[in-house]
Amino acid sequence: MSTLIDGRALAKSIREDLAKEVKEENLKPMLAVILCGDDEASKVYVNIKNKACKEVGIEFEQFNLSKDATEEELSELIEKLNKDKKVNGILLQYPVPKQIDIIKMAELIDKDKDVDGFNPCTPFGIMKMFEKYDIDLNGKKAVVIGRSNVVGKPMAECLLSKNATVTVCHSKTKDLVKELKEADIIIAACGRERIVKADMVKDGAIVIDVGTNRDKNGKLCGDVDFENVKEKASFITPNPGGVGPMTVAMLIENTVKAYKLQHNL
Repeated sequence: MSTLIDGRALAKSIREDLAKEVKEENLKPMLAVILCGDDEASKVYVNIKNKACKEVGIEFEQFNLSKDATEEELSELIEKLNKDKKVNGILLQYPVPKQIDIIKMAELIDKDKDVDGFNPCTPFGIMKMFEKYDIDLNGKKAVVIGRSNVVGKPMAECLLSKNATVTVCHSKTKDLVKELKEADIIIAACGRERIVKADMVKDGAIVIDVGTNRDKNGKLCGDVDFENVKEKASFITPNPGGVGPMTVAMLIENTVKAYKLQHNL
């Protein structure tokens, strides 16, 4: 039976510490979130971030652009927020409409206000989990499923920085099962419902589920077959309740850091 990595509890502890810091040091951080389009899941995520900001004492402002917005409109808004001294953090909510180049637009955000880019929040949150649960990555074989710029690639870099040996798998990987069976650590971030099965995981592996999917019954689920894999893993994240809350907590932490950096605190 595996140890459950409780992302909700850990994220709550981080938010409480940040709220105390904001209050005691009389900090006035502000996060601006840009929502481009009408993706329903994105609206839910933005609301979660709004609630977390209020809990910590961070001012939150949402900027909405239509699904037909142009890159020119978006770039003008980003430039306006870059120049606004009251704004300490800027987040461009993903995904964006197909006519928008997310990488090009993200690169326009002032590096001192890019609270999602300088420490990508999801990989940063996963690394914090490893730290809190005393999971040593040194020399471990880690497999990351997914090569997105948001999770897969930065996650691989984070693991390498802690001396893990990293393999990044994707849709063109010839033998995914072979790679997974050899892994000490599995980071599933490909957005495919329960693709990681128990017979693909070796006994004692550490399994982190980043995926967000809906099954045929509309129930939220991850990339890992949690109920069966948990019987083999040494540590595993639930989904929901694992990586998601930590992603938001790291966004909040980065916003506070950005405020302090901009005010030389």
